[in-house]
Amino acid sequence: QVQLVESGGGLVQAGGSLRLSCEASGSIFRLMGWYRQAPENERELVASITNSGSTNYADSVKGRFTISRDNAKNTVYLQMNSLKPEDTAVYYCNVQTLFKAMDYWGKGTLVSVSS
Repeated sequence: QVQLVESGGGLVQAGGSLRLSCEASGSIFRLMGWYRQAPENERELVASITNSGSTNYADSVKGRFTISRDNAKNTVYLQMNSLKPEDTAVYYCNVQTLFKAMDYWGKGTLVSVSS
């Protein structure tokens, strides 16, 4: 049974930093990443990373956010720097299993950036 435990959200002033963590268990994961959903917006990809270390970022976060993972711990991190009010959203961890490519979602963690 796949389980995801997210942590690291909170309230920060514009220009500040936060680090999100998501520890996954119960399988081997090919792809791990973060999505976000702001009020009245659709959920969007923020960043993802494969088990070989290839990364993908939304244009809006390039140069400010860094995704990384510790395969031994099955944990994915999102370092968010130079945060902007428009980064305010619920951030969801997403993982895809190596076998059968099944997707799983975390419960979400709120990131609020004040101006």
